[in-house]
Amino acid sequence: MLLLLLFQYFLFAAPTPGQPPSAPAFRFAIVSDTHIGGAPTASEDLRRTVADINADSTLAFVVISGDVTELGSDVELAEAHEILRHLNKPWYVIPGNHDTKWSESGNNSFLQVFGYERFYFEYGGFVFLGCNSGPNMRMAPGLVPAEDLRWLDSIVVQLPAGQPLVFFNHYPLDEGLGNWYKVTDILKKANTQAAFCGHGHANKILSAEGIPAAMCRSNLRAKADTGAYNIVAVFPDSLTLSERRPGGRTTAPWHRIALGQRDFSADTTRYSRPDFSINERYPQVRPLWQIQDPCDIGAGIAVSGDVAVYANTCGNVKAVFWKNGTPKWAFSALGKIYSTPAIEKGRVVFASADSAIYCISVYSGELIWQFKTGKAIVASPVIADGVVYIGSSEGKFRAISLQSGALLWEFGGVEGFVETRPAVDAERVYFGSWGTYFYALNRKDGALAWRWSNGGSNRMLSPAAVFPVLADGKVFIVAPDRFATALDARTGRVVWRTDKKVGRESIGISADQQTIYVKSMTDTITAFSAKGSTLQQKWQAPAGYGYDIAPSPMTERAGRLFIPTDKGVLIALNPATQKVEWSHRLCNALINNAVPLPDGRVLGTTMDGLVFLLQEK
Repeated sequence: MLLLLLFQYFLFAAPTPGQPPSAPAFRFAIVSDTHIGGAPTASEDLRRTVADINADSTLAFVVISGDVTELGSDVELAEAHEILRHLNKPWYVIPGNHDTKWSESGNNSFLQVFGYERFYFEYGGFVFLGCNSGPNMRMAPGLVPAEDLRWLDSIVVQLPAGQPLVFFNHYPLDEGLGNWYKVTDILKKANTQAAFCGHGHANKILSAEGIPAAMCRSNLRAKADTGAYNIVAVFPDSLTLSERRPGGRTTAPWHRIALGQRDFSADTTRYSRPDFSINERYPQVRPLWQIQDPCDIGAGIAVSGDVAVYANTCGNVKAVFWKNGTPKWAFSALGKIYSTPAIEKGRVVFASADSAIYCISVYSGELIWQFKTGKAIVASPVIADGVVYIGSSEGKFRAISLQSGALLWEFGGVEGFVETRPAVDAERVYFGSWGTYFYALNRKDGALAWRWSNGGSNRMLSPAAVFPVLADGKVFIVAPDRFATALDARTGRVVWRTDKKVGRESIGISADQQTIYVKSMTDTITAFSAKGSTLQQKWQAPAGYGYDIAPSPMTERAGRLFIPTDKGVLIALNPATQKVEWSHRLCNALINNAVPLPDGRVLGTTMDGLVFLLQEK
């Protein structure tokens, strides 16, 4: 403690405030948004930066602040690690949204390649903290995982009083990060000096609710001859950020942050917080119960009899009695789970990033069988006639016996990895992948019936996250190319296709199989006829959710179309009147799914770990 007090004295008692001395106490580098596998020059730009940093003996360490890769693939992560391992000084890395959203391993490979997803170390009397910010596997605003929030708070509350802290996150600590306010509330418990981020690809001065902050530029060269990174110089009374081009010059500081003892309790500013007043407008709906899981939940919930089953990103599958939320049993896998469980004949089937497909008892949670694969799995299963159908991240799609766990057939021609839950009819099984294709396989033997592409060379536009729906001999999908498409289920021929007022990945079908619902990214639900061979729009209506990118499926029951959003609002729209009957805000994170139950009840989960049951009076 004495050493800390002496350090603070010299740190915060500079003789000439505002004028940093000529030599800093120490310097470090921030490298961000390297996007290996994305831009053609990404690898070369990072190699140049590594060589430039290695040549500078004055740099104490390096922080890589997210979007290390373009799509979080195993190949991209391996290449990034191969380049970064040549750094001749300590380096610390955290994932960004590009590393987590399109991760074929459910973020498991990032953990395996780099050894961690968050970091904590001390240097020069400072504490340096960095953590994950998602979104993990589901398209939505960023979200610091619940487990990372607990970790961050556990460190902050144990720090010696006054010890200066510097925080790193990929996203800025603003409303682009779903739980920014939870992060800033934790950081304000400490003497937080600065918060650094990437994401925006440009140097920018920011403020995180009174915490001095800065966005750091991408390492990519863009239209310049070389990329660039930032050097932070720490002086007794301030720290400065300067842009450095490898092999070139270091600019004059573009930002200076004064150092000192922060008293955030004296800040009387009223900062923005999520608005729950919409719940007062619709008093006819109320929560019957809620469970706050200690981990994020990146998958939907499934119901069988009086039991509901869900999984979390800590690798746990849990069963509760859905009427009151009372726990029934829990089962632990060895990896993160983004797979919505499927239940049939007393058996629960799901997959894990530990590369296994599991079947457990819905009554006891005991393991019945386990099917090991060659790679992490983030896809969701569907069960039909005693057969489990599920894709994987190894270019394969399988049919497995629900009874024994034996492999019935395997199709090995999938481009990219499978994230979706397939649709099944009497003859075929249908699914998309992050390889631009949508597939139909024969249920009998797994032979390819047909495959269709939306024509894009960009993998991010693949019809991969949507849960396809079937009706009238057609399969319906939406994709990030912002088209809704109806394909002939037998041939794969395009029946109709439209980009008018449709969204990216959220679709639903009416209970009578007559209507297809598509959620746009801009506050509009469009209803199309499921019948016929031409595009027939039935109606279009505003739903009050604003801008939204949630891929969560919509469901209809008893005159209510349930619309999950990416900001924690569940909307019930009446298809007969095209009017919103009610909206209820549960949190400020993605709602994974909504399962309608009898008597006006609806069950669901949210990405930030909330399990809920709502009741409409």
